[in-house]
Amino acid sequence: MATPQQQLRSFLAKYDKHVAATAQRTLGKLRKLVPGSIEMVYDNYNALVIGFGPTEKASEAILSIALYPRYVTLFFLQGASLPDPHKRLAGSGNIAKQVRLESEKTLDDPQILELINVAMHRAKVPLNPKATRKLVIKSISAKQRPRKPGAK
Repeated sequence: MATPQQQLRSFLAKYDKHVAATAQRTLGKLRKLVPGSIEMVYDNYNALVIGFGPTEKASEAILSIALYPRYVTLFFLQGASLPDPHKRLAGSGNIAKQVRLESEKTLDDPQILELINVAMHRAKVPLNPKATRKLVIKSISAKQRPRKPGAK
């Protein structure tokens, strides 16, 4: 039986090199920005999603990244009420908002870092930064859309 880390590596390997590399570097940065989080992995039909929250309850997740065939998106899962003076958040949902990551360097942008910081402080259930990070594979869809552009 593969470990969760091995499973995540195999999920990432299905993607184009650029998308997988952006996701891996983004995960490294997020792990530093949100210490103590539980990482919940959903290898869904449409995308690979990795959520960050204080517990294994998806409803308490604060941030997530989603990998699509051509790009990676950072989701603020409790983001609809976040102040966004620089208009960086996209989406019309009542709960979540998102930012498309052109690369992992998007996470170095002070405006994005401020959004992450505010999201962490406004979370319904706060993270314990002293907790040990944990990676949990929550679901794997039997049927999935192609993970690489143009694949069938």
